[in-house]
Amino acid sequence: MSIQTKLIYITTDTPDNAHLIGKALVEDGLAACANILDPITAIFRWEGKVKEGRETALIVKTTDQQVDALTKRVVALHTYNCPCVVSIPIDGGNLAFLQWIADETGLR
Repeated sequence: MSIQTKLIYITTDTPDNAHLIGKALVEDGLAACANILDPITAIFRWEGKVKEGRETALIVKTTDQQVDALTKRVVALHTYNCPCVVSIPIDGGNLAFLQWIADETGLR
């Protein structure tokens, strides 16, 4: 069986929001693990203006099959109108770890 795993990169406005989202995703079985990185500096264009601010990043490990449901859950919990939720394929690594991701997200 080929294990199709993903990293999901999410940014939030606060560590508390990142914690709420990360915990919900793991509790719901949509992610095996969530890492919170704080603070990060974001430079972005929004509504025609270049802005800069502090954000918190969340990196989540999941499987390809969970990406859509995970994204919907993040959008429902997020404080932003247009949250960053992007899926990045994992194309290799420790097979035991990748299997653990699959096991924890319901792919047995």
